[in-house]
Amino acid sequence: MSSASAGAGAAVRVFIVDDSAVVRQVLQAVLARDPGIQVVGVAPDPLFALQRMQREGWPDVLILDVEMPRMDGITFLRKIMQEHPLPVIICSTLTEKGAQLTLDALSAGAFSVLTKPRVGLKDFLVDSTAEFGQTIRAAARANTSHLARSARPARPAGAAAPAPAAAAPGATLLALHESTEKIIAMGMSTGGTTALERVLVELPATLPAIAVVQHMPEKFTAAFAERLDRLCALQVREARDGERLLPGTVLIAPGGRHLQVRRSGAQYHAEVRDGPPVNRHRPSVDVLFRSVAQCAGRNALGILMTGMGDDGARGLVQMREAGARTIAQDEASSVVFGMPREAIRMGGAERVLGLTEIPAAMVEYARK
Repeated sequence: MSSASAGAGAAVRVFIVDDSAVVRQVLQAVLARDPGIQVVGVAPDPLFALQRMQREGWPDVLILDVEMPRMDGITFLRKIMQEHPLPVIICSTLTEKGAQLTLDALSAGAFSVLTKPRVGLKDFLVDSTAEFGQTIRAAARANTSHLARSARPARPAGAAAPAPAAAAPGATLLALHESTEKIIAMGMSTGGTTALERVLVELPATLPAIAVVQHMPEKFTAAFAERLDRLCALQVREARDGERLLPGTVLIAPGGRHLQVRRSGAQYHAEVRDGPPVNRHRPSVDVLFRSVAQCAGRNALGILMTGMGDDGARGLVQMREAGARTIAQDEASSVVFGMPREAIRMGGAERVLGLTEIPAAMVEYARK
């Protein structure tokens, strides 16, 4: 666990690394309003920050920009995770290029991503005070052993997909025969990008359709889906409104929009909709799980994984009440044991499994 987990009443010690003087100043002022957070240092680039932290002591949480001079944030993050693993929050500009770099950072072990606009920065940071504080406190309690894993290199575009996991005789025919009946719904938040990757790369291409909600900003999900598609035997893409959920495919909810599943005859289709945030999130795991409970019932499997808060917990309860099989990730393998803990507490989890056990449970579900 993070070093900040000791001394429950102590303020969380934060170090900020950003080449923008404005960002450093405003973040310091914003975080100074929170008595539970202490900014212990700031630096304009990673090399200067590393020298200070090595000399003056490591913080509980590091806030890090991605694009910086002398050393980029990804290289710095990997160095930190090898030398002294600690929770790192990426504070990145919301651009297509920034989205890809930020996904690289999450894969390299970053705890979470907070996006910042190119204009109206000061007002944005002030308005996001509560979110920053909540994320920092959650980061300080994070299980750093799961954050410190090195990034898995993405398969180059055009390269062959990895061989699917061994399947029982007739598994392909079984998946095709039951694809119009079975569906898997997955939800996750903080720590979920790496956790989802670790699950999907272990799965054969013969599974029923999978619908996923990962809490992620707009523009990030398309790049995230492309990254997973290069790694997996399954086909992974961002969900499009009205498209059919097919066996061997994974549809990821677009950032900033809700994903629901509806049934038309014996087929499932994706509904991508605008709408108010649910549990402060859009997309929301609860929105997906409730729709699957209604349209699939006992023919569905729901899986709730690592993340802050309780989004998805009530939806998993509804899925179980509708006859679906349900799984919650266990505390030992979660970066943040928030969402699955609430589902377990509410009685929504039929099984509680470690991250490495979830792929086998999904294959088992597909074969039955």
